[in-house]
Amino acid sequence: MDMNQYLSMFIDESNDHLQSLNENMLQLEGSPEDLGIVQVIFRSAHTLKGMAATMGFEDLASLTHKMENVLDLVRNEKLKMQDFIFDTLFKSLDALENMVQDITGGGEGKADVSSIVASLQAIESGEWTGGTAPVAEVNQSSSTVTPSAVELDEFQYSVLDQSIAEGHRVLYIEVLVSEQSQLKGVRAYMVFDLLERSGEIVKSFPTVQDIEQEKFERSFSLYYITTKEAQELEKGIMSISEIESAKVIQLDQETLQQMTNQAAATAEVEAAPVPAPVDASTESDSSSKEEPKKLAATKTAPKQAAAPSRTIRVDIERLDVLMNLFSELLIDRSRLEQLASETGNNDLSDTVAHLSRVSTDLQNIVLKLRMVPVDTVFNRFPRMIRDLAKSLDKKIDLVITGAETELDRTVIDEIGDPLVHLLRNAVDHGVESIAERVAAGKPELGTVNLRAFHSGNHVFIEIEDDGKGIYRDNLLRTAVKRGVVTEEQGAKMSDDEVNQLLFAPGFSTADKISDISGRGVGLDVVKSKITSLGGNVTIHSTPGKGTNFSVQLPLTLSIIAAMLVRLGSEKYAVPLSSIVETAIVQREQVRNIHGNKMITFRESLIPYLSLSEVFGVPDFNDVDEQETEIVVIRKGERLAAVAVEEFIGQSEIVLKSMGTYLPAIEGISGATILGDGQVALILDPNAFIK
Repeated sequence: MDMNQYLSMFIDESNDHLQSLNENMLQLEGSPEDLGIVQVIFRSAHTLKGMAATMGFEDLASLTHKMENVLDLVRNEKLKMQDFIFDTLFKSLDALENMVQDITGGGEGKADVSSIVASLQAIESGEWTGGTAPVAEVNQSSSTVTPSAVELDEFQYSVLDQSIAEGHRVLYIEVLVSEQSQLKGVRAYMVFDLLERSGEIVKSFPTVQDIEQEKFERSFSLYYITTKEAQELEKGIMSISEIESAKVIQLDQETLQQMTNQAAATAEVEAAPVPAPVDASTESDSSSKEEPKKLAATKTAPKQAAAPSRTIRVDIERLDVLMNLFSELLIDRSRLEQLASETGNNDLSDTVAHLSRVSTDLQNIVLKLRMVPVDTVFNRFPRMIRDLAKSLDKKIDLVITGAETELDRTVIDEIGDPLVHLLRNAVDHGVESIAERVAAGKPELGTVNLRAFHSGNHVFIEIEDDGKGIYRDNLLRTAVKRGVVTEEQGAKMSDDEVNQLLFAPGFSTADKISDISGRGVGLDVVKSKITSLGGNVTIHSTPGKGTNFSVQLPLTLSIIAAMLVRLGSEKYAVPLSSIVETAIVQREQVRNIHGNKMITFRESLIPYLSLSEVFGVPDFNDVDEQETEIVVIRKGERLAAVAVEEFIGQSEIVLKSMGTYLPAIEGISGATILGDGQVALILDPNAFIK
């Protein structure tokens, strides 16, 4: 059977389980005695193993099985968690993630994990210094359950159900090995070998690993997908020596459902506490025979009444298509609004007004569909910080707040790598070593805060450490040495301007090159990436106290609110999120200071930029005007005034890329199509403030 149709589901579910395993392992490391966390980890590992085995990824299933054995010892209190066990399990998770990534890329999920398996086996068998119970004590209860009580998980059931719907034969097989057999594991292997030549085994009880190690009595059972007849397979199994009996049952969808419900009910009845004995004189034989049926019915009822899932997975490409279609709708809406205004038709105006309200509500829904919590990026950082701290022999506490803050999926996809750079630098070059912290009167445990929060139309992400901070003199000395600035330039710079030197290309304060860079390595890449997203990054530092990197990002990159302005026959859009104020200035208010045009704004001097000069607009020049409209724009803490001819008004516009044919144009972030069909360029305010 072709399993490719289930591959996407498998990859999504596997990534969810791996994330859960990482998060719970970190929790367990903080509370190693909490067996409740161990149970959660064990269940995730068990489910992942079953999914991998069903899909035929044997290496992934085998490694997860070894992890499961170790976790089983821990949850049964036969083994205590220690550093070596944590490190080995984390290495196993890394290997599993690599396998899933390989499968995602079209591979077979194979990897050389022999060293990890050897470590897990040593832990399991007690051949390491921690000691444990013999492995034979694990899973002793597996033979106490009858083979007929085979319970399928949701994933396995869906595979079998879909196979029946597509016309494949789904068989339930029970095999009994002769009591005189001395090599029952070998006989079972021969049965599995025979079956795997002409189909796929979806679920076996006991597991394949237990059967290979002869951890079963005489019988085993399995669900099997094939194109062969049941009688033919039964005859083939019985031809193997020392097989006492073989029962092969072909299932339809109704029978499969009944067997699944029966297996679930049996498992729940066996797990339920034994009821108190009743007086035999008050119960008839017939009622005692009916009791198991009643109990089974009572147990399965909640499953049928379970609330349906309220979430679905949607491919991001479909959301992109939806966004593109909606952007076209917005353009047409603007055109209709303009036509209604020009014609003066009341009926048309009322209809367009209603259309505008509906499309605004639709716009909000479409944007919310694309919004994703930053937790999807943040959740990989605790594990990364743990590994970095161990490699650097530091004690680091990562405190995450605001993980529920939402950002557009496009921004989420791009922001991960810059945050990794900033966090690695905070741990390596920000937080001091344990000895340095003690000498400075600080606690041994360093703290790195990762915060996210909304502010207006922006999301701010801050990375703050309580390390040594940034010393101006040291930073300037390095900058002069690297040729980034001269001593004269450095002497005139403010502390904030000196801190910004960290983002200069090739700048680094690291004493030596290592796998974990010093603060500065890659920060020019961080700056350019954040700027390309329409954001900004600032640094605040107190020497001896710590450093704060603040990243400002737009909520969405698809639809933005903008101020439309005119320059001669051309129209431009300025993002409202960058506008501080609009005003009118007289020609005599524009002053020339050291060759730069400046105006007074709120009792301070800010640069004055002529947009007509920057873009060479042929039919407008603000020099000829006695009074000029200006847009005051902001980049971080710095302001600038941009001269325009006329304000058209505010509008929500769809951001369109300039395409691959045009080179990157400084000062332009994209374009939009207006209601009259004219193209308006969207200004990038960050480019106008240096």
